[in-house]
Parts: sequence; structure tokens; C-alpha cells
Amino acid sequence: MTDPLTDERNGAATDRAVRTRGDILEVATAEFAAKGYAGARVDEIAARTRTTKRMIYYYFTSKEGLYLAVLERVYAQIRQVERGIHVEELAPDEALRTIAEATYDHHTTHEAFIQLVSIENIHRAEHLRQSETILRENATAITLLESVIRRGVRSGVFRDDVDAVDVHMMISAYACFHVANRHTFAAIFDRDMLSPDLQASHRRLIGDMVVATMTDRR
Repeated sequence: MTDPLTDERNGAATDRAVRTRGDILEVATAEFAAKGYAGARVDEIAARTRTTKRMIYYYFTSKEGLYLAVLERVYAQIRQVERGIHVEELAPDEALRTIAEATYDHHTTHEAFIQLVSIENIHRAEHLRQSETILRENATAITLLESVIRRGVRSGVFRDDVDAVDVHMMISAYACFHVANRHTFAAIFDRDMLSPDLQASHRRLIGDMVVATMTDRR
């Protein structure tokens, strides 16, 4: 039986390599989200993926390289959700509501993403800043909102004194809060913000808030 690393260098077993890399990223995402950058262990990730530390370093070069790949992957997932929204087919207010609700759905069902964002904030985004992919790809979140807001302003539906970054901030803040503050909020107010019974109303609320803000001309 040949060494899988040798196979990969020879260009063989491409499907297997893709699966292995995906498995490593899946496990590493959970490990970094749960333990942070410093606490996560490559040996543990290797053990849980039935691969080797050598193989992980072959794919990702280093622990930091693996962590950056994890960050790129989780940010790419929310950007993919946004790209799936055909905003040009919707009226501006409905497009804005759809983006807000889709963001809420993603964030409240991807706890690891919120945990990793929190970890990067603790580290002052020192790792994230090294990824040209993240910085480049995440600009699309703003350009998407800009196109919707521009149409809304032109048609007289939206106010013209709130920019896309502010709208993105509002949506992210509400959606992230449900995950980042879930346990402290429940302890203080005895309400689980991720209770299935609340999801429909909370999803509707974020859409209402953002659309109301953009249509209020006071």
C-alpha cells in the first residue's frame, strides 16, 4: 500500500485528498471554536480525523495555516449564503429583509462561526488580517447591500443617510448576539434565545428592524 502523502505528490487520489482536507477542516473548526487558537492541539485534530500531524502540516503548513484555512472556510460559508440571494429580482425592502433573515438563519445555526469571530476579536484580528482571501471575499457583503440600498434610495423607498457598513453592522450585531450571549442572557432573563419556539418571531424581528430603519426618514 502506498503512502497517501506520496500519492498526493504524484497527483493521485485527488478525491481522497479533497475528502481528507475537508475532514481536517471540519474537525479543526470545532477544535479551534471550542478551545481557541492557543488551546487547540494539532495532535488532537489528527487523532479525531484518523490522519497524522505530518499530513495536516502537508496540507496546511503549520497550525496557524490550518487556523487561517478554518477562518477562510467559515467566512466563505456566509458569503455563499448571500450569493444565493437574487436581490435583483426583489424589491429593495424585500431584498434587505431577505438578507437580514438569511444572515440570522446562518449565524444562529453555525455556533462555531460566532465563536471563531469572538476569538479573533480577542486576538484583535491578528490572524484574520493575514488572509487576503477573507479581506477580499468579505467585501462582497458590503457591495451586495450597497446595490440594494442604492436601488431603494433611487426609488424613494430608503433614506439616503445610512450606508451599507452600518446596515451590515446592525444585521450582524442582532444575529451574533443570539449565539454569543445565549447563556448569560438565559441565566439573567430565563430565556433561551435559540429556543425553536422563538426562531420565527426573532427572524421576522430582524427584518422588521432593518427595513424600518431604512424607511424611517425622520
